[in-house]
Amino acid sequence: MNPFHPLDVILRKRDGHPLSDDQIQGFVRAVVDRTPDRPLITDAQIAAFLMAVFWRGLDTRELATLTSAMRSSGDVFDAASLNTFTVDKHSTGGVGDKTSLLIAPILAAAGLENPGPDGVPGICVPMISGRSLGHTGGTLDKLETIPGFNTQLNLDELAATLKRCGAALIGQTPRIVPADRTLYALRDHTGTVESPFLITASIMSKKLAESLKALVLDVKVGSGAFMPTYEASRQLADLLVKTGVISGTRTVALLTRMDEPLGRFSGNWVEVWECVDILRGIRHPMSHDLIELSNIMAGWMLHLAGRASTAEEGARLSDRILSSGKAYQAWLGIAAAQGGDVRVFDDPAARHKPAARRVLMAESSGYLASMNCKQVGWAVQRLGAGRARPGDPVSAHAGIESHAKLGQPVEQGQPLFTLFSEDASLLDEPEQMLRETLQISSTMPRIQPLIRETIPSA
Repeated sequence: MNPFHPLDVILRKRDGHPLSDDQIQGFVRAVVDRTPDRPLITDAQIAAFLMAVFWRGLDTRELATLTSAMRSSGDVFDAASLNTFTVDKHSTGGVGDKTSLLIAPILAAAGLENPGPDGVPGICVPMISGRSLGHTGGTLDKLETIPGFNTQLNLDELAATLKRCGAALIGQTPRIVPADRTLYALRDHTGTVESPFLITASIMSKKLAESLKALVLDVKVGSGAFMPTYEASRQLADLLVKTGVISGTRTVALLTRMDEPLGRFSGNWVEVWECVDILRGIRHPMSHDLIELSNIMAGWMLHLAGRASTAEEGARLSDRILSSGKAYQAWLGIAAAQGGDVRVFDDPAARHKPAARRVLMAESSGYLASMNCKQVGWAVQRLGAGRARPGDPVSAHAGIESHAKLGQPVEQGQPLFTLFSEDASLLDEPEQMLRETLQISSTMPRIQPLIRETIPSA
């Protein structure tokens, strides 16, 4: 192998030439192996590489190699000993997006119904999740509002929980894809976060570190999506699917509507409350879109796992599992196995105790026509439910309740949102943000379908 020189890699990509596998792998190794007394590569050189990729992009081979090198930069979960079908989902981030809290127990229940050798569930979901940042929520912050729930399992504990429960929901450990930690931190400071190539490598390296056999991706489209246009979301979805397929993982991407918060609540504990209600058979009308999307995604996962002949059949199976109470029993098992106090699920509404709340009323009659969902997400964040920077604390009880969906008729004085906060002084700015973005029209608006497009693996 030729000696590694980071400047050679930077200049080659800057000038629009493809990088060799050795160059990409050497670059990632240098990022991970450097120490203060052994600086194999500088932050400035990493930043220059990121900007070169931002402008020049990566071809399919380069992207697959970068993803693989990042995946292998630290610990990788080995599911072979479980002798099961490992499958997971990932969302590119949205407002009120809590599908993981429904999908994990649905799939766990399906796996527990048909165990494999040694009683191991036939399907396992090793779900590595993230925290909220910016206008989007984070699964870990929601889970950690459950007293005692431990999201920081090591890989041995992850395997034990999967063997017992069929699913586990954990955070990224310091040794899982350490290259991504460094690259992401510098992307955030160099204006390269939006690169679809760097986003793909970041997402897929972490998901492929779970040793998945199948992956279903929820790529958001609309005013609350991370990507600015439908075309950009479509490109990202295509890159994610191609990268998954090259790695040997069956991968499907759904482009889903994110023009309004998903479901009834947006926040932390309130989203847990909403999902527990659904798992217990309580289906609030404002949760219809959340239930539909969860069943569609779980249906794809069940189809890829061989439990349904089509994704549509899988969605129907998912809803039967959800309606039967089996998913709720699986949820209780997962929460207990990860140290959670399941008694709080007996009456989740009683645990919601914000210090202050305010109801935002419709100023005129008509149809709820539009909103900037990203601004709604920022309002949730300003109430205390999210964070502006990594490490910021989040409030368990801050958030919003939606009382109307896009396209629905509303009357003047009707509640549109209820705002929750643990600090009354935080209510004014989010209320103004919501008032500025909500549009009521005299004519019924055209609402995009929940699933805009499906990109299956080849």
